[in-house]
Amino acid sequence: MTEHHTVAEHDVPPVLVAVGHDPMDAALELAVHVAVREGCGLHLLHVLHHVAQGPEMVLVDIVDLEHAARSVLAAAEERARDLMPEGLPVSTQLLWGGPVSSIVAASKDTRMVVLQRRPLSRVLRVVTRSTSSGVAAHAHVPVVSVPARWSPPGSGDAVPVVTVGVDVPERAENVLRAAVHEARGRGATLRVLHTWSFPGAYDDIIVSRVEHERWTERATSDIREALSGLGEEATGLTVEIEARHAFPGDALIQAARTSDLLVIGRHDPLVPAGSHLGPVARAVLREAVCPVMLADPRPRHHWTTHRQHADVV
Repeated sequence: MTEHHTVAEHDVPPVLVAVGHDPMDAALELAVHVAVREGCGLHLLHVLHHVAQGPEMVLVDIVDLEHAARSVLAAAEERARDLMPEGLPVSTQLLWGGPVSSIVAASKDTRMVVLQRRPLSRVLRVVTRSTSSGVAAHAHVPVVSVPARWSPPGSGDAVPVVTVGVDVPERAENVLRAAVHEARGRGATLRVLHTWSFPGAYDDIIVSRVEHERWTERATSDIREALSGLGEEATGLTVEIEARHAFPGDALIQAARTSDLLVIGRHDPLVPAGSHLGPVARAVLREAVCPVMLADPRPRHHWTTHRQHADVV
């Protein structure tokens, strides 16, 4: 049984917000900011888990479960409409299935996926599979994970900061492009962070002062060259380049404390079935106190001018 709401046609792909059972204020605040900036709509998606059916499961349980899911989605829609200006559409969709696979499939005709990260203890993080990590590894568009306790910065005098983590500058074109777009849209300073380290106990021994300076100069030059390769896209932005000897995960998590958005890239796995998220990206997704955008280092998605019609509830 699927109900349909009529939503306004829009020629710009929407921002997809994956709606969970918890209040979605943080994710909706960020998603609405992007939608207003890009002149697009919001598409709210809630996924009902498939549950094993046994003799103890009766029909009323399924009906109650669907009713509860629709209530969650309706509450998120009401909040989204309160935040969205008139003229920008809000649509909703309820799906049965696995959360990660359903969100990834729905992301094909959107410009971005926004998820909210629940605060979990370190123990629970070990035993709980992360939807954010799963979606970020396989989605067709950039994915933004928003901490539940995050709130948009106030309208003070402080200039926003978008930090982008760059591993190999000459292969970071698309990640840099995503960060440049976000910085320009926010009127933010773009901070490019590059770190290097060596394995284990040899790290402090290998890196001398002279070598540190040489690595810094080379990395800074490579980053400037990569930014210049973006042409007019990066022109006029205030850019700060920070290249230093540090462990990347620690440096990125620290940088998140003074950032409005942290942009990092997926990586290409050694085998087709391998993970597109390395240990650094997973650590950042768990620990960063600001929203984290996962961008694909390779272009693989092209927005269409008209969304395909999806079943909406």
